Amino acid sequence: MSYQLRFTEEAFEDLKWLYAFTAENDPASAEKAFEIIGKAWGIIETFPFSCRKAESTNPFLRELVIPFGVAGYVALFEIESNQVVTVLAVRHQREEDYH
Repeated sequence: MSYQLRFTEEAFEDLKWLYAFTAENDPASAEKAFEIIGKAWGIIETFPFSCRKAESTNPFLRELVIPFGVAGYVALFEIESNQVVTVLAVRHQREEDYH
């Protein structure tokens, strides 16, 4: 089964900010990071329940860890139905929390 992947406006803003921040110092790294992030969405589309739970009280709120270099990124998403998954936020693993 394949899920439809949607993004909140906040998630798009997170992705833009992460790209700009990385590209400021290393444009090639920013391109590579976003290529890897793009491929990672396939995991959510196909196997969203395989990702770790973001909180114990809501089994539909999950996090996808996206490795890149010595750290990587974390995408917070919600499984809304048996057909739709919505990415709520994306952050670098070294950030303290989602913005």
